Amino acid sequence: TMRLSGHFLPLGTIAWGLALFFLFGNLDMLGKYDGINGIPVLNVLGINLESGRHIYYLIWVVVLASVVSVQNLLNSRMGRAIRALRGGGMMAEAMGVNTGWMRVVIFVYAAVLAAVSGFLYAHLQRAVNPTPFGLNHGIEYLFMAVVGGVAHVWGAVLGAAILTVLQDWLQSLLPKLLGENGNFEIIVFGILMVLLLQYARRGVWPFVARFFPRGPKAHAPEHAEALPTRSKPATGEMLLTVNKARKQFGGLVAVNDVSFEVRAGQIIGLIGPNGAGKSTTFNLVTGVLQPTSGEITFRGERIDHLTSRQIVARGIGRTFQHVKLLPTMTVLENVAIGAHLRGNAGVLRSVAKLNAAEEGRLMSEAANQIRRVGLEQHMYDEAGSLALGQQRILEIARALCCDPTLLLLDEPAAGLRYQEKQQLAALLRKLREEGMSVLLVEHDMDFVMNLTDRLVVMEFGTRIAAGLPVDVQKDPAVLEAYLGGVE
Repeated sequence: TMRLSGHFLPLGTIAWGLALFFLFGNLDMLGKYDGINGIPVLNVLGINLESGRHIYYLIWVVVLASVVSVQNLLNSRMGRAIRALRGGGMMAEAMGVNTGWMRVVIFVYAAVLAAVSGFLYAHLQRAVNPTPFGLNHGIEYLFMAVVGGVAHVWGAVLGAAILTVLQDWLQSLLPKLLGENGNFEIIVFGILMVLLLQYARRGVWPFVARFFPRGPKAHAPEHAEALPTRSKPATGEMLLTVNKARKQFGGLVAVNDVSFEVRAGQIIGLIGPNGAGKSTTFNLVTGVLQPTSGEITFRGERIDHLTSRQIVARGIGRTFQHVKLLPTMTVLENVAIGAHLRGNAGVLRSVAKLNAAEEGRLMSEAANQIRRVGLEQHMYDEAGSLALGQQRILEIARALCCDPTLLLLDEPAAGLRYQEKQQLAALLRKLREEGMSVLLVEHDMDFVMNLTDRLVVMEFGTRIAAGLPVDVQKDPAVLEAYLGGVE
């Protein structure tokens, strides 16, 4: 189940639910399908909650406490890491998030809430059996989340209220209209699901929330203690060395003994035609792929055996060829994901809201990086509302929030207009002046020729040239690769 994602995850959990339903329904010690009867009265702080009304009030206290705790968690460092999973495991790992552990946190936290719910249900009924936990009810609970809005905490509460009221109303109305008994409400729910998927994929809550406008959940404090930063290398110091890196996929050699280096304070371009192996080389450096042979060292330490999150912890930040952002989160929240490894507050501190000081430092750092790249006027806008060029700049700000000494950019100018490319080039020159080193993969020759200090050219997985841009663009092998020959 931990390896599943998308619609396979709820299907997998439903399968587990079915298995446990039949298991518990056949255990003599649990009364089989008859369940357990005669559950004692619930006692809270010496008060016996004998009536349903008393437990009803307790249930609402627990619901509100659960909503607050979940909101506290989601609006924290750990919560941003959890939400980053929606952007794909590659992006989350590249920001230093342990995606496997985050999935465990999600499952355990959800299980705790489910256990508390089952406990209260059992004492409300004074009996419990497997029937309310079967497949039909499991799908019903999932439908509640879809109706309310799976990405919204209050959406789950709203969805539960809507379906409970609607189900009771339909069960009394439909038999009268149709003249016979049956579970006709299931048909209505099916139609409702189709309409929701067609016209309101985010659920009902976003429509309701429009009538309760409020500011962004995350704010950058005006004054906060600065986060510690890693030591910066001296200009010209060797940062990254790729020595005869090779990557094979079966019989296909994608990268063939490629070597190059990056020194502190340099912008290095990695260029070549489509299929040259640039992105594969990039993924070898960032830990997405492990090399078949060869060595990759960063500041004197071999990193070719490390994972993406271990590599970012050593000071290598990255962006992606296809922008990987969380469109419904603000620019500030997206950038703050990059500072994940620079905090240490866990689940319990986040739920109890004991992480305020650290959150202030993380948000202040994210705001500083947003100002650094010139997006301060969009700090509280949703990332999905930005133009493509601004989204690529946002990704750079997120990578800078990792406090890197080497920045890896995968086709940062792709899809940008001329003016946006000029702004991007100006930003990268500014970062170089501040001591940042950059390795970029790019197709736009004018962009890289006017920006980079040195170029590495690849074709069919092999390095065919390396040197100053003015020399590389005259190299016969490069002209052959790009133009098919030179007269």
